[in-house]
Amino acid sequence: MAVWVFGGRLGLRGRLGACRLLCLSSQSRGPQGEGDGDRLQSSSKAPKLPKIYTRTGDKGERRPKDDQVFEAVGTTDELSSAIGFAMELITEKGHTFAKELEKIQCTLQDVGSALATPRSSAREAHLKHTAFEEGPITELERWIDRYSSQLPPLTAFILPSGGKSSSALHFCRAVCRRAERRVVPLVQMGETDANVAKFLNRLSDYLFTLARYAAMKEGSQEKIYKKRDAVLEHMGLSSILQEGKASKRRGRWALGVNVGKVRTLHL
Repeated sequence: MAVWVFGGRLGLRGRLGACRLLCLSSQSRGPQGEGDGDRLQSSSKAPKLPKIYTRTGDKGERRPKDDQVFEAVGTTDELSSAIGFAMELITEKGHTFAKELEKIQCTLQDVGSALATPRSSAREAHLKHTAFEEGPITELERWIDRYSSQLPPLTAFILPSGGKSSSALHFCRAVCRRAERRVVPLVQMGETDANVAKFLNRLSDYLFTLARYAAMKEGSQEKIYKKRDAVLEHMGLSSILQEGKASKRRGRWALGVNVGKVRTLHL
């Protein structure tokens, strides 16, 4: 059986600046400690967890640490960690959707397993075991529809804001988008199931919707994007801006603000 942090069928290990893809035997080769097969064993009892250290590489396929597979796996791990942090804030507020996020973290483990099983080098049995189905995708879509139906229509761009829970979820959304960007090239190369990229795409939409929902439930105000001129108008600085633009055309000005005062500096 394969050993890896995401529970995949291939192990990813690094040594001397390189990483490996390992397929470990599904049979135990002897008493505990004599072979890698004893790290995980199929039985009715709870499986034995692998040790953190790996010693030898066991003749795995070597890949550089900046390989696209590891970039995708690492970013997915980062996403799960970000969600875990957000869950702490969400749980403090008593939100019921914390259970959904925990389920998503488990699904991200499956995403990691799929990413760690490149189609070009994995055996058919391993590919079958780590296949990523459409179920989690449709589930996310149901959750998105449910929360969206309770939210006011979105009529403007919003900034990541709306309280601690909402802001943390916006951060998760941004990490999720990056994870999707890391996975898409692997899908295009035929190394990863397209459902993995679809899941991450829907997950970012879910996190965005959930961030808005959290802000609404907590009574926090979402910040609306405004063009810079509108912001200055709100601050009563629009006339200064116009004067500054005129001076800029002459190439002789710089606009600075210090201790509540506006000053013009000639360069």
